[in-house]
Parts: sequence; structure tokens; C-alpha cells
Amino acid sequence: MPILSKEAAQALLKKVLAYSKADECEVRLFGGESGNVRYARNAVSTSGANSKSTLVVSSAFGKKLGTATINEFDDASLEKVVRRAEELARLAPENPEYMSVLGPQQYAAASATFHKDTAAVDPAYRAEAVAQSLSITKQNHLVAAGYLENNVGYSAIMNSKGLFAYYDSTDINFSITVRTEDGTGSGYAAKAYNDVTKLDIKKESSAAAMKAAGSKGAKALEPGKYTVILEPAASIVLLENLIFGMDARSAEEGRSFLSKAGGKTKLGDKLMDDSVTIYSDPWHPDMPTSYYNGDGRPQEKITWIEKGVVKNMYYSRYWAQKDNVRAVPSPDAFIMEGGTASLEDLIKSTEKGILVTRFWYIRPVDPQTLLFTGLTRDGTFYIENGVIKHPVKNFRFNESPVIMLNNVEALGKPERAVSGESGASAILPPMKLREFTFTSLSDAI
Repeated sequence: MPILSKEAAQALLKKVLAYSKADECEVRLFGGESGNVRYARNAVSTSGANSKSTLVVSSAFGKKLGTATINEFDDASLEKVVRRAEELARLAPENPEYMSVLGPQQYAAASATFHKDTAAVDPAYRAEAVAQSLSITKQNHLVAAGYLENNVGYSAIMNSKGLFAYYDSTDINFSITVRTEDGTGSGYAAKAYNDVTKLDIKKESSAAAMKAAGSKGAKALEPGKYTVILEPAASIVLLENLIFGMDARSAEEGRSFLSKAGGKTKLGDKLMDDSVTIYSDPWHPDMPTSYYNGDGRPQEKITWIEKGVVKNMYYSRYWAQKDNVRAVPSPDAFIMEGGTASLEDLIKSTEKGILVTRFWYIRPVDPQTLLFTGLTRDGTFYIENGVIKHPVKNFRFNESPVIMLNNVEALGKPERAVSGESGASAILPPMKLREFTFTSLSDAI
């Protein structure tokens, strides 16, 4: 099925709802088209395209809920999926936490998630982009593996109480890992944008190539506590666990870094350095996201951490009703404020320290202190007297982003970054931090 306009999606969802005999019915529609190129060992290995549409019907009788999905859109199939959702609802036990669907909502203007240039990306664009990337690695006698994917899609929601919302979006994602020919040096880069004109394939490929060549011949350094400079591609994999872990229910039930004894939370407490302010904004020009969340609640600009103080947590509608507070949706992405210094400025200001370009294989150790373990990877460097002296072997670390953000020495100019763990995007500054804990050496490259 092609990409549906707002009017076409609305007409389809009205047709589906007309089949409903349930007390309440909510229908969500997703669709998209994508194309990709994957390469390895300096040669293209696969090229693909995908088109898909999915209809999700949720029917409720009282507090008994059933959900069914389908990807066929003729009238018989639309009625069939509604009947299936109703059948499942009748069989289901009552859900004591079921919340009635929302009525019509007041939404702000749609954010700029759709760009026509990105929607127009075709196989010829992808082939030329990868050729540019490979020309850099081949000229420098390096070996590249990478992935380029572009997407155009839409999402719509409608329910039996009259709520309707629709948005369309585009994005393009690029990642590359470059190795030296002997496999002893490695560099990585990744970027994702809604607007393809912001993606610079040559710049990202050159950055990964430079890290790979520079990380060859790494020396071992004793584990311990070091001043570190984290590039945004490294810090995002820790900070996303902090922001996406700010759920009020988890905090009140004692399962979170925001928990206090007796069901109390750390809302309003100062947990981090004064320089730390983190917010979400669906209308941010460099990282627009949907103006409504999955259940139809309007999104808004929310400050989560302000000058180190926890200002907000997010609530499901059920938990917000229990607490008699506003049901704040979770963010789709986040932005951390920074300064004006470049990464090079942060390095120049460092007497002794370690530059970390990427963290990898992040795993939780203690959810109540938000302690994580993981590895450095793809280029780790020792800094002395303001210059990079030599590459160092990779480390395993044990660190909490809460402690990390208490040890801020300086923040640089924020830029858009992609998590190598979840694929989520954020805008983050490079960070200079005190006493980051490396626990052991790793033989990984």
C-alpha cells in the first residue's frame, strides 16, 4: 500500500471503526517505504528495499481488551481484523489498569519530521553515497563496513471517542566501521537525520578512517579512574538509559535511580552538576519528533533535568490517575545543553586524560544506582599536555551516568548523535569528566 496522506488515512480509519461493535475501539495505522545498501570488505554486499503497512485494532468490552493486527486492506480483511480483536477481548481477563481511550485532543502544529529531499532518495543516491565512502577508505588502504538506509513513513491513530492524529516523517541513517588492513586499528562514525541534506558521507567516512589509522599500535594503560573526554557517540549509550528511565511508577515502586525509601522519589532533588540541563522538544529544528505519543496524548517541550535538578518524570495515564497528577508522556528523543567549545578545545585543555570515541555492549549492573558496564571500542586515545599522545588498548568500565554527570569539568558544542545500542538519536555535547572508572583491559579492537 502506498504512503497515505492525512485525508486518506483518516478515511481508512473511519471505515475500520464503522465495523466496531465493542464498547470502545482504537485503531492505529503505520506505513512506510525504505531502501538500503550494506557494504563490507570495501565492497557492496546487499542492496534492498521494503514497503510495509500495518493496521492495529484494539477493542474493549468494559476492562477486557483484545488487539489484532493485519496488513491487508480490502473491506473483508478490515472487518475480519475488527471481529478478531473483539473475539480476543471477550476471551481476555479484565485488566484492572485499563484506561478508557482519550477523546479529541488539542495538538500544537505538526513538527517538521518530513523532508521531501529525503523522501526522494533513490538507489542511485545510495550507490553514489557508498562510492564516496569507499573511495576514502580505499585511498587510505583501509577496510570499511557500513550501512546506509533511508525511510519515508506515516502514522495515524483514531478511536471511537473521536480522537484523530496523523504525522509523516523521513529519516536517513548512516554508520561505518573502518579497520586497518592488519585489523589492529578501528574507527567508527554514525549519523541520522530527518533531512538528507545534513548528512555528509565524506566527512563521517573520513572521521572513521582517521580514527582507524590513528588507533593502530595501541599501548596498554593501567585501569583506574581517569579524566575522560567522551564524544557524543560514546555518551549517548549511557545517557539514554538515564532519560528513558525517568518513569514515575518505577521510581515509586523502588525500581529506579529516582527511588527513595517508602515510595518517595527524587523529584526536585539535585542529583548532578549545575551545568547539566536536559530537555525534550518535538519542534527542535535539528531533531523534530512526533507531536503526539503512542496513545494520542499531545507531546510538549519538557525539561527533565535543569541545572542538575530532577524537574519532571513521565507517567502512564493509569499511574498519573492513581497519583492525581498530570499524565506526562515519555520523550521520543532528548537534548542536552552544552557550551561553545569544540572537541579539539576540550583536548587542548586536558593535562592527562583519555579520549573515548565509542562505548559498546552496555549492560546494567544495578538499576537503583543506574550502574552500567561496557567496553570502549573503535579508537581510544591517551591525552597528555593538551595533545593526543598515542592510542590505548580498550577498557571495560563500570560507571553510572548519574555519577558521571556529577563530575563534569567542561561541555562542548552539542551535536546530533546516534546510539550504537538502541538506534535512538539525541543532541549531546562532547563532555570532559573527572574520575571515570575503568575496571580492566579488553583485547577487543
